[in-house]
Amino acid sequence: QVQLVESGGGLVQAGGSLRLSCAASGRTFRNYAMGWFRQAPGKEREFVAAISWSGDSIYYADSVKGRFTISRDNAKNTLYLQMNSLKPEDTAVYSCATPRFPGVLGYDSSQYYYWGQGTQVTVSS
Repeated sequence: QVQLVESGGGLVQAGGSLRLSCAASGRTFRNYAMGWFRQAPGKEREFVAAISWSGDSIYYADSVKGRFTISRDNAKNTLYLQMNSLKPEDTAVYSCATPRFPGVLGYDSSQYYYWGQGTQVTVSS
């Protein structure tokens, strides 16, 4: 059973930073791409960033490019999202996700099969 557990969310002032972590278990972490998505109240879930199994391919949403950095440590089975220069519009529940099959990497939430429970990020102005 694949499990994804996020941590690191919280309340931060605009311009501040947070680092989210996603601990994975239940299968060989290094074989699969990983992604971060977020959902603000009253809005649809949106793509934030994705990383291939090796870390060689990385994608970001335009809204976070240059401010957020996705990374992974395959030895620790952990995915990270470093968030800098946070803005109030970054306020959302952030979830990590992984596809069902190796080789899948994309922006669409329908490509991801396993999801964490999410961690709240609140940015005050």
